[in-house]
Amino acid sequence: MVATSPSRSADSSQTLKLYGAVREASCGLGAPLSDADATVQSMPDASPAKWHLAHTTWFFETMVLAPNVPGYRVFDESFNFLFNSYYETIGERHPRPMRGMITRPSLDAVFAYRDHVDDAVVALLNASPSPAVAELVELGCHHEQQHQELLLTDILHLFAQNPMRPAYKDPEPLGVGNGEPDPARYRSYEGGIVEIGHDGEGFAFDCEGPRHRALTEPFRLADRLVTNGEWMEFIADGGYRDPLLWLSAGWATILAQKWSMPLYWNERDGEYWTMTLRGAQPVDRSAPVTHVSYFEADAFATWAGRRLPSETEWEHAASDVTLEGNFADSGRLRPKPAAAAGEGLRQMFGEVWEWTRSPFTPYPRFKPAEGAVGEYNGKFMCGQFVLRGGSCVTPASHIRSTYRNFFPPDARWQFSGLRLAEDV
Repeated sequence: MVATSPSRSADSSQTLKLYGAVREASCGLGAPLSDADATVQSMPDASPAKWHLAHTTWFFETMVLAPNVPGYRVFDESFNFLFNSYYETIGERHPRPMRGMITRPSLDAVFAYRDHVDDAVVALLNASPSPAVAELVELGCHHEQQHQELLLTDILHLFAQNPMRPAYKDPEPLGVGNGEPDPARYRSYEGGIVEIGHDGEGFAFDCEGPRHRALTEPFRLADRLVTNGEWMEFIADGGYRDPLLWLSAGWATILAQKWSMPLYWNERDGEYWTMTLRGAQPVDRSAPVTHVSYFEADAFATWAGRRLPSETEWEHAASDVTLEGNFADSGRLRPKPAAAAGEGLRQMFGEVWEWTRSPFTPYPRFKPAEGAVGEYNGKFMCGQFVLRGGSCVTPASHIRSTYRNFFPPDARWQFSGLRLAEDV
């Protein structure tokens, strides 16, 4: 993704602090993993942890150091082929579905690569580079935070394929409540012209802007996320067996993939369990449902007699909500039940990425940036749906009310759930 707000100059001292914190956090995520854990690829959409750690380093080396540090010594010439993701203008790359075949370099060698690049980036930032270079480093930090989240979601998918169901974090079970949460309350919003999109202050990715006007009809939005207990009712009522609830492409997908419950769920002696980053755990009925696709979210909304919100509705509603929630920094790494109902919206940030019914398309006046960094967002604005709010594995400093995440409608290995809306 690409930074916007060209009128703002990134301060190199602040960027240096951000860089150190982000790079240290990534190493911390990789610390519990063996070389084998970090090498295996569980499916084409996921990447090995070792690849995430190397790719984010490749970004700094290729986008920042090589063009801006005279005489910079590339760590290994082969890494440009191994760890380029999809930057066509930079050169050929190893096929994405075969990243798990990169058994070498070892994990230790990847950490040595990170050290080599870190030394050079720190030296560059200490030399008070131009604002443009500092902004590029800032962009790389936010890019790495995206991969921190992906590393965790991909490790969860990998460990879920292991019959031993290993735990990434301490396997002690988290508390599971037996009671049901308060019924969702619906907050009403008047229709009219609203403004959404990033306003140019602080960091944002290019797809979050430009800020623009959008027309909304009156709507109501649930004050909390859909829970696992509510999803169990959907299952028990034949939700996965009724074609009238599903989009055509969704129905074809669940038949082909034999879906009958969220990803990672299974039944044990009449109870639902799920795979988590703490190993196999009982499903908490009162916590938000997660690891469901857009197709499943849309079918549930139809079953409930409601719909998914548009991203305009979601952002308009979130604009006066405090940016706090259950993020990766809490260490929980699993969605938790909503707090007691109050006057406002709950769980708008953290917990799970919330599917909207909006396709990922450009905002009015959007233009991709020039050069290689402009390849990230614009070329993916087809066949994807927007998610909002962040999840329990999103770094807290990474999220904004304008943040637009996007995935194809059948994706469900991410921490994705839903909040219901309805017309007035």
